[in-house]
Amino acid sequence: MNNEYYSKTYIPSIVKWGKITMLLGIITCFCPAIVISVIYGYMPPVSAIIAGTISQMSVSGAFYVVEPISYFPILGIPGTYLTFLSGNTSNMRVPCSSVAQEAAGVEMGTEKGSVISTIGIAVSIIVNIVILTVGAIAGNAIINAMPAGVKDALNFLLPALYGAVFGQFAIARPKLAGVAVVIAFGMNWLLKNNFLSFLPGTPSYAVILVAVFGSIFAGRVLYKKELTDDAK
Repeated sequence: MNNEYYSKTYIPSIVKWGKITMLLGIITCFCPAIVISVIYGYMPPVSAIIAGTISQMSVSGAFYVVEPISYFPILGIPGTYLTFLSGNTSNMRVPCSSVAQEAAGVEMGTEKGSVISTIGIAVSIIVNIVILTVGAIAGNAIINAMPAGVKDALNFLLPALYGAVFGQFAIARPKLAGVAVVIAFGMNWLLKNNFLSFLPGTPSYAVILVAVFGSIFAGRVLYKKELTDDAK
């Protein structure tokens, strides 16, 4: 790959069009509300809009900070734009990006990794659209035809996906994986036993923030220790 082309042509073009498409996506999100309020005349009171906004921010506000930071090393710049525009971040885009880079034998966080990540995410979006189209047309009929055991098993798809992605990285960095598991389980224990109830809103965001940034800090400490040991 031509490094100069990547940094001076490819990435600036991606950033330019990424900003444009993200802004168009934000504007488009308001279209249903505008149609309902302007054309059909259904307008909720301002107090309800403010209350709903605060409620949603308390639930997803932490993800606004955490997800771009934690997923960026895997997704790369182009993949980040694609991912946050198309959605299904953790349950589809991140695993597809990770698997694509592993299959291609490239290192995550590199220029080649960024390009392969973009290809993997783009393909996942196309497949996602096809599946959603089929699901919208025949989804209920397919699900109703499934045995009860299969329907119950579908509830484990997301945990299995998270476990597979975690396992992939845990093999490469077992010490860091162990620390991350301890932090995550510790924070979940505090949440379930109401030790985080003093925090405003739904305190599950605290679990995410501490788990992500705690793991990043632990990774940095372990990396510095490895460099010191290698120097000796």
